[in-house]
Order: sequence, then structure tokens, then C-alpha cells
Amino acid sequence: MEIGIGKTVKILEQVHQSESTPKLKNEACRSKFFIYPYSTSKVCLFLHGFTAGPYQFEPLGKAFFNRGYNVLIPLQPGHGLSGNWNRQNPPPLPTDIQIYQQFVLKWLQIAKTLGQQVVVGGLSTGGTLAAWLALEHPQEIERALLFAPFLGSRYLLFDWLLEILPIYFEWFNKDAPGNFGYKGFRLQALQIFLKLAQKISKQSQTCVSAPTLMVCSEADRAVSRSKQQDFFKTIVKQQPKSWYYCFDDSLHIEHRMMTKLEDNDYEELVIILAKAFVDSDLTWVQFQQMAKRVAQGEVYENIKRELNLDSQASQQLSAMMTQHFGCQHLECINPSK
Repeated sequence: MEIGIGKTVKILEQVHQSESTPKLKNEACRSKFFIYPYSTSKVCLFLHGFTAGPYQFEPLGKAFFNRGYNVLIPLQPGHGLSGNWNRQNPPPLPTDIQIYQQFVLKWLQIAKTLGQQVVVGGLSTGGTLAAWLALEHPQEIERALLFAPFLGSRYLLFDWLLEILPIYFEWFNKDAPGNFGYKGFRLQALQIFLKLAQKISKQSQTCVSAPTLMVCSEADRAVSRSKQQDFFKTIVKQQPKSWYYCFDDSLHIEHRMMTKLEDNDYEELVIILAKAFVDSDLTWVQFQQMAKRVAQGEVYENIKRELNLDSQASQQLSAMMTQHFGCQHLECINPSK
């Protein structure tokens, strides 16, 4: 059943009304919508990370809005609610992955009323959900942006604990600046995302995904980079218009990479990457070629002309590569190896 844009606007207003300040932990957790009074060529649906909130995608959302796209950043189920949450009274995070899946499918239908093409993106577990959506509904997704997707923990012991222990866990950085979400959770609430990650890793071996950008960081101590690389290898074999980018350890970009408020002093690099991918039609092979030629000091105009690149996005991407890119990150995930 199609939803008209007028009805969509009413739905968004109702969402904001339901997210009253007393109900939410703080204003940062409120759903964020950057909307024009008309349908745009593209619409972005962004999914925040586990125990966090829509504030994580505000800089990227505004960047795409300023590019002329509608943007939806909804608060996920069980997140951002006020309460005296602790070990004895953990936050009410879902322990059934279907709750999240139904949630993103509902928002996909809403997004489709606001743009001709849907771009879905997510951080951490939000990236896992975005990857699932891109594999399950590739015909409805124009691009998928996976930022530090949770496909497994960096430490196998933690994955093992996730599968067997019904305990409460507090984040080691729970008092870090910019942390507006929950400080802890019961492991079952994260366990469901580990199972989803295992499912989509198998699914990616035989199914064609929507074109996918995966952004990782060497300084990320939370998730498994090897599993991210393995997942990308299977994705790009089926979908060549996919990119992988890993930030060098020297930039100190940690898991929460979307904003300066959290762990990333280089949030503009994430924005440049995302915009370049969404506005480009380069394959992974062409992206590799561009990166190597930039690293070798080749004149940008030659690369732009030969690869038929969009001027603004690709010029920013080229400048970023010149300063921050290491070609070793290309070789370690070559799908042919």
C-alpha cells in the first residue's frame, strides 16, 4: 500500500510528538528528519548504533540534506528512553531481531514516499541492519553505507560470552564525551545482532546485494576487521559497484566514527566518502585504480576524465586519498586473492 507524501509528513509529526522530552533520555536521542516539502531524487535512511541514538547521523544527514536529498534518522526500538537503568533494571532493548527488521522495513516504505531512490546506512549494529536490508531488498535500495558494521567482536571471547551468558555489561567508555545513549545492556540484546551477522555472511555468498560502501578503521577496537573484510569480499564478487575503505591507525578513528562529539576528529572524511560513493558509479576495480593513481601523484584531471567522475565529490575524494589513504588497505581485501 502506497503512502502519499502528505500522509508521510503527518507520520513524521506523530513520531516527534510521541518522543516527548520526559519520555526520552535527552533531546539528542529524538528522531531527526531533514525533509523538503517534496520528493527528492534520493532519500537517505540512517540507522544509529547499539544503545546510541539518531544524534550519531546528524552531521552526515545534514550533508546529504544540503545536497538536495531527504533524510530520515529514526530512533530505534527500545533506545533513548529515560529511566534509572542499571544492572538490576537494564534498558528495555529488544531481544528479538524481528522487532528491528520490522522496524527498518516500515521505515523503508516511508522513505520510498520521499525519494526516487533509497540510500540506507548504519553504524555498528545499524550497519548490520543496513547490510541485511541491502541483501533482502536489493531492488529497493540504491546504495548501502556500512560504517564499522558489527559482524563480530574484535575478541572471539566476547562473541563466546554473547552466546552463553545472560549478564549485564557496561561499556568501558560509558562516560566518554558525546555518549548520550545507554551506559550498559544485557548481552542477549546484542546477541541477536551476532546471529544476524552470521546469517547475512552466509547469505552474501549467493545473493546479490545493493551496491555497498564499507568504511572501517584500524583503530576500531570493538569489532572484527577480518570479518568485515571477508564480508566485503563476498559482497563485491556479486556486486562489483561496492567499495571498501579503511582509515589508518594514525588517525585514531575509533568505533564511533560518525561525529566529532564521539570518537572522530575527522568526521568530514566520512562525509566525503559517503557522498562520493552515493554520487558515483565507479566499480571496486575502478576505485582501486583511482586510489593507486592518486597515491602515485598522477594529475587529478586525467583520472577524472578517464573514469568519468563527478567533479565535486571525486575531487574531494582525491584530496582525501592524497592525505590519508594507504594502498595496503586495497591489497588486503582483493577478492581475487
